[in-house]
Amino acid sequence: MPTRCLQPLMRIVLALALHSQIQEAIAVEPVLPADNLPRVLALDAVPLGLAGLANDDLPVRAQVELGRRLFFDGVLSGNGKVSCASCHDPGRGFASADLLAVGIGGERGRRHAPALINRRFGRAFFWDGRAATLEEQALKPIASEKELGSSVAEVLTRLGEDATYREAFATAFEDGLTAANLARALASFQRAIVSGSSPVDRFIHGEVAALTDAQRQGLWLFESRGGCWKCHSGANYTDEAFHNTGVSWGREPLDLGRYEVTRNDDDRGRFKTPTLRSVALSPPYMHDGSLPTLRSVVEFYNRGGVKNPHLDRAMQPLDLSAAQVDQLVAFLEALTGAPLKDAGDLDRAKND
Repeated sequence: MPTRCLQPLMRIVLALALHSQIQEAIAVEPVLPADNLPRVLALDAVPLGLAGLANDDLPVRAQVELGRRLFFDGVLSGNGKVSCASCHDPGRGFASADLLAVGIGGERGRRHAPALINRRFGRAFFWDGRAATLEEQALKPIASEKELGSSVAEVLTRLGEDATYREAFATAFEDGLTAANLARALASFQRAIVSGSSPVDRFIHGEVAALTDAQRQGLWLFESRGGCWKCHSGANYTDEAFHNTGVSWGREPLDLGRYEVTRNDDDRGRFKTPTLRSVALSPPYMHDGSLPTLRSVVEFYNRGGVKNPHLDRAMQPLDLSAAQVDQLVAFLEALTGAPLKDAGDLDRAKND
């Protein structure tokens, strides 16, 4: 082909490549997911496997219902187009399909949106643990320029202009609409998001047929050679602590995790251990969303993570076979709990 013909062709190819790069750089603002949860959430039924974790009073229904409405409402955002549920979609285990959280105006955050499963039992919140309570955590996304892009003061003004919200706050709280009660309402709803009664729970409580042979082998690997229990311990399958596994180490800009909160050198690259309950519902995984499937997560740990000066000493190559990796994945999938229950369904079941 003559050179004079190649030059226009190359310009077209370069233009198409540039257009593709521009499109990739433009993050699309997330949608407002619909509230498809049960009409009246059951608050007094502790799912199988979680009885030993009940560490606080049951959420107050009026506060839960108010928090639920707020959770799905764009009123918390600066432009009314995104909500808490935009990043914490119930259809995805209260997490997000995006590698990194995408907020108002398509702004992309630094980290993946963590699942909100069983946060009622948490001891620190966010990947770096910078919030000590759910109430403290609940208000931070409101003021974040990359999340909801508003302020607590602006949100209180908007809520105060809505007669139905004023009434709902007056019903749920003696002192009505305040910043503290906004936080309490959102936290109350999050405390109602519980997951248990999984096939693993049923197996542990004597229903041998609840797990397949592969899942039982995966359970044995989890508790022995895999060493997964060292961090994913207890009934909620998390030690609620922080560990450096090497995820994202060496990439720029370097995310130092817990160190950014404590300024303790030992915390460089440490991130919160997430619960494994219903983990199959919320890919991708890790604080940077870099691992797309449970299999890729198990393979990452099978390699011993990514070496770095602060790698957790528990991180060692596991030398699992491909079949054993499959078995661990099967076990993790069996940790998927029963969906949130409708209080009306439970009442009818009691009366049958």
